[in-house]
Amino acid sequence: MTTHFTSGVTNVGAGGTLGKIKQPDPTKYHTYFNDFDVYTSGDWTVTTTEAGSGSATEAIIDGDGGLLALTNAAGDDDNDFLQLKKETFKFESTKQLYFKARFKTSDADASDVVMGLQLTDTSPLDVTDGIFFLLTDGSTTLQFIVEKDGTQSTLDLPTVMADDTFTTVGFVYDPKDLKFHVFQNNVLAGTVASTNAPDDEELNVSFGIQNGASAAKVMTIDYVLAGKERTADTEL
Repeated sequence: MTTHFTSGVTNVGAGGTLGKIKQPDPTKYHTYFNDFDVYTSGDWTVTTTEAGSGSATEAIIDGDGGLLALTNAAGDDDNDFLQLKKETFKFESTKQLYFKARFKTSDADASDVVMGLQLTDTSPLDVTDGIFFLLTDGSTTLQFIVEKDGTQSTLDLPTVMADDTFTTVGFVYDPKDLKFHVFQNNVLAGTVASTNAPDDEELNVSFGIQNGASAAKVMTIDYVLAGKERTADTEL
């Protein structure tokens, strides 16, 4: 049954700038969301390797909800990685940080796939700093990684990837227990301590795919969501 709040709901005190508005103040969190109804190439730094036949492509395709398909050239280790051009998320131990995405790959055990928040790098599969999910060629198990200066804390997710089958992944950092709460298909998969959280680097949304064999692989992304409590906010 739907609950109705006819008088409104807010997340600021009555004396705050938006205290009399009947909805939450959206400026409490810095949020990025892309549902991929459109793809704007100028928003992204695109890194590709195209040793095999064909060329890597990034394109919106038909599908419910909006879908972005990354298709590689056909050589072994050919890849296509996208990172937002600016690093706009920074981990802070006292602020909530969250991420959620839904994606699939055409070949689960013959692809390297990355999805999450990372330091800008031309090799997202081998970054030194980030909070992200990684699928490694030869495995169908997604791994959640928290990494600072090359030192990692990891968690294996319980549900294996399957060919051309969507999975939903996400994490929420809780400053109350100093842990990342990690989810797969909207079910808690476990927690990871923030010991190796990259607190000295700004991060950006990063994802992509690398072939694990001499055949073109495809990563399809439904949506990406990232958010963080704002650092400078003194209103109650």
